[in-house]
Amino acid sequence: QVQLVESGGGLVQAGGSLRLSCAASGSIFRINVMGWYRQAPGKQRELVAALDSGGRLNSADSVKGRFTISRDNAKNTVFLQMNSLKPEDTAVYYCNAQGILYSGGYYEDYWGQGTQVTVSS
Repeated sequence: QVQLVESGGGLVQAGGSLRLSCAASGSIFRINVMGWYRQAPGKQRELVAALDSGGRLNSADSVKGRFTISRDNAKNTVFLQMNSLKPEDTAVYYCNAQGILYSGGYYEDYWGQGTQVTVSS
């Protein structure tokens, strides 16, 4: 079993900041990519930002310059520092990890339960 536990969501005014954290635990052998997705009401889940184990970044244009992703590979944790938040950032934010359970296994997606981020205008 692999679990991703998120924390740090909440309600903030436009222009404010929040920091999300996610820790992966369980019998996971190796994680390649860790990142964050979000889903607003009535919309599809979308990538916010993700880092692979080598530090390569993939992020949405809408958050560049405002959000910063970081990770601690040794602790299987990932963080999302969100600054200059806008009402359109309001969504449920999901932690994602792509990992394998044993050497030579296939990478699978694992998801957290989601944390609500609400930005008021």
